[in-house]
Amino acid sequence: MKKPRLLLVEDDTALADLLQWHFRREDFEVEQTPDGEEALMMASEQVPDIVLLDWMIEGVSGIEVCRRLRKGTATANVPIIML
Repeated sequence: MKKPRLLLVEDDTALADLLQWHFRREDFEVEQTPDGEEALMMASEQVPDIVLLDWMIEGVSGIEVCRRLRKGTATANVPIIML
């Protein structure tokens, strides 16, 4: 069975490490970036099953990343949890 893919967009390294540890322990495949623009690129290359998205990140804000993901055909229905 394929592991669910989680895209973590968090610029606080301590929090990102903690979240990655917990989700990997629950058998998620976790990809992490601190940058909104990179997150959009990663989501377009391989659509995640869920996104954990920090509200205030470098570059493109978390809310703008959320808006763009919702506008994308492939990512419009991906669950997003804002941190």
